[in-house]
Amino acid sequence: MEKQTNATTKPELNKKPSQASFKRGGKKFLHKKVCNLCLQGVIHVDYKNVELLTRYIAPNGKILPRRITGLCAKHQRMIANAIKRARIVALLPFVKE
Repeated sequence: MEKQTNATTKPELNKKPSQASFKRGGKKFLHKKVCNLCLQGVIHVDYKNVELLTRYIAPNGKILPRRITGLCAKHQRMIANAIKRARIVALLPFVKE
């Protein structure tokens, strides 16, 4: 009698989903997002860095929330303040139409 390997008898349980969330039995499980600015070692967010700031603005001009961007609270506050300053200096628009 041949011995079967675990890979053929059981599906892999440790596979991570490709999306941010998935449903199992009616419950929604979220895997934690990691702050990109913490990984890059950003200490200060400059309002003149328009390329960075536009990644955190929705197509209609709103500032994206933490649950979507995955930023930590400290960097989310820095991004929000930098976006507001860039809008006042006219580097970013208040509203996109």
